[in-house]
Amino acid sequence: MTSVIFLGTPEFSATVLKGLIAADYDVSAVVTQPDKPVGRKQRLQESPTKALARDENIEVYQPAKLPGSEEIEILKKIKPDFIITAAYGQFLPDSFLQSAKIAAINVHGSLLPKYRGGAPIQWALMNGDKETGISIMYMVKAMDAGDVISTAKIPIEKSDDNGSLFDKLAIVGRDLLLETIPNIISKDIKPVKQDESKVVFSPNISKEQEHLDFSRSADQLFNQIRGLSPNPGAWVDLDGKRTKIYQTSVELLNSNQKPGTVAEVTHKKLVLVAGDGNGISIEKIQPAGKKIMEVNNYLNGVGKNLTEGQQVVNINE
Repeated sequence: MTSVIFLGTPEFSATVLKGLIAADYDVSAVVTQPDKPVGRKQRLQESPTKALARDENIEVYQPAKLPGSEEIEILKKIKPDFIITAAYGQFLPDSFLQSAKIAAINVHGSLLPKYRGGAPIQWALMNGDKETGISIMYMVKAMDAGDVISTAKIPIEKSDDNGSLFDKLAIVGRDLLLETIPNIISKDIKPVKQDESKVVFSPNISKEQEHLDFSRSADQLFNQIRGLSPNPGAWVDLDGKRTKIYQTSVELLNSNQKPGTVAEVTHKKLVLVAGDGNGISIEKIQPAGKKIMEVNNYLNGVGKNLTEGQQVVNINE
């Protein structure tokens, strides 16, 4: 039986791991990020990958930093056939990668060399890309720079946000990995070196990049909002209150009103003017201290006093 050490953290990773388990690979160990405090009470929450591994009675390791840890020495002694990562979130030491008998490979959520880094799915959405996919590559010391073994493409729909696209790509990644492993074993592959002149990086999203600047175009705001939804969520100070926006659509207005002005408001519709004169129609919203809600509920409560022509977003905030 082909043995694997698997490294991953979010639901994307758990989907890939579940595929390996169902295909009867011998998962010798799982490595995931430490449990994190979540919510107002800051209760520790385990990753989806850890929860799955625990349910399957697989040994789990959670070093804060893998290089130089006690855990890395234990893992190197396992000497699996494959080391497989999928959205793990840490660099792996060369000595560990070299402990794999056959290969150390990564399931990456983009069509490399575009979007190397920790947030490829978010950046594909925020940049308005029409397609994305999965790349399976050999792991090397440089970030996401190894030769690409196989790829699979999917279209990005207007209805996608990072939640739906993560779910789609997890399935694509799982299936592509299960197709690719036997080919690596049989050496029926033709790895492709990445063109360094075409590299685009996708760094983790900063707090500043979560902020909505209404001087930008409606399309740019729409893409930013869906790229950050449902997590971490894009925010703006709306009528003086910190507010997260999760779902929108673009309306062609050709307005000469100032960005951040209410172009239309009814009991179930709220449209704000963007920097290009077009509108952002808000569909799901979360006022500070409240749960995510449909816009009609917002307009019947927190936003009930909003009026057309009112500038509710200060573009210099």
